[in-house]
Amino acid sequence: MAGMTPETVTPETITGIPELRGRVGALLGTSDWLAVEQERIAAFAEATEDRQWIHLDVERAARESPYGTTVAHGYLTLSLLPYLASRSFRVEGVRTRINYGLNRVRFTAPVPAGRRVRGAFRLVAVEHQSGGRVLVTVEATVEIEGGERPACVAEMLAIYME
Repeated sequence: MAGMTPETVTPETITGIPELRGRVGALLGTSDWLAVEQERIAAFAEATEDRQWIHLDVERAARESPYGTTVAHGYLTLSLLPYLASRSFRVEGVRTRINYGLNRVRFTAPVPAGRRVRGAFRLVAVEHQSGGRVLVTVEATVEIEGGERPACVAEMLAIYME
């Protein structure tokens, strides 16, 4: 799919939970840019049955949309977080990482078709739980290249197993 070719950003490597805990409040990393092309938007519309004209009808969007073009679904932007995070940082020395959900999500600006986005990830909390589980909270900000506001700000939750 168009836009998946990575640039040269190397993900930050964090060795183990103790090092991760020492980075609370810090930026874990920023991903490379990823193009959000109309092809990706159309594929997402088909996969989710969300075929609103503002996402798919290029001619109508050029005439009637306040953005002058089609825009990505907010949930498409959100669904890119795991990929963008993997291009930003990785934690080694853990058995597994499981997506635990989200605390908060806001879509603060639309992503026009053809624009590029990237993710910036800041560590909010590392909480030890029973059974060797560690709950990790990361604030994710999806930036739009040349944009004034981010497309999305979300708190991602993951369980790491030591």
